[in-house]
Amino acid sequence: MLACWQHSRSWVTTSQGTVLVDPVSSDAVSGHGYPRLVTRPQPVRLDRATSRLNHAVYDQLKERLLDGVYAAGEQLSTERLRLEFGVSKQPVMEAMRRLSGDGLIDIYPQVGSRVAIYPPQEVGDFFVMFGGFEGTIAGIAATRRTPEQLADMDAISRQIDQLRSEDDPATRARGYRLLNRRFHEAIHLMAHSRVMAQTSSRMWDLSDFLINTTGTSNPLSAALDGRHDDHERIRAALHDGDQAAARKEMEHHIVGTVDVIREHEE
Repeated sequence: MLACWQHSRSWVTTSQGTVLVDPVSSDAVSGHGYPRLVTRPQPVRLDRATSRLNHAVYDQLKERLLDGVYAAGEQLSTERLRLEFGVSKQPVMEAMRRLSGDGLIDIYPQVGSRVAIYPPQEVGDFFVMFGGFEGTIAGIAATRRTPEQLADMDAISRQIDQLRSEDDPATRARGYRLLNRRFHEAIHLMAHSRVMAQTSSRMWDLSDFLINTTGTSNPLSAALDGRHDDHERIRAALHDGDQAAARKEMEHHIVGTVDVIREHEE
């Protein structure tokens, strides 16, 4: 499915220490330029000396939630996470607080934290709203895009097309999620509107979360071909500078995400 470009980065421990890694960097699967699949992570020791410790824990937890590592309603143990990250409880609790504000987890006083659950009607409402917003951005982008920005979008689209030949469902699903975000953020750049891009970023997080917490493994893998076909129609409208078509195709693409979710809930 889908998902202002804000890389979802990960902290990784190497022989040189703990480093921040771009998920779509040159360290890619099969040389295609899409990222390595993510499974439930092994314990990672984060650098205690960094002043960004709280942010690092938040980033890792959010990435797990967006990848569907935890199911909707699953309890999140502060103690277990503290041990996994090799930190005190404070950074984990701060991350939980921020993720609650993002709508990704629910905190119950004296009980603990659980991965957020959204009823079907609210999921449908969200994607109708999100589709209208992204459609507006695409329509504006069609009137403001530059040749260089179109070329950037085309390059990302080619990477998604290459991903279709990948056999491993987990690699297809995660690769599409990250490249899909890059594709749509390339369109955000065409709109030349910081306020729209920044507002959209949080909605993309919730969109990815809702898709990947359906309880089914890698729902985006089976949906990849259809989602890419949607992208091609959006891309054509942007190249043509057709504002109405870009808006219509984008809205159709985003609202159609509900079908991907419902198909895997049945």
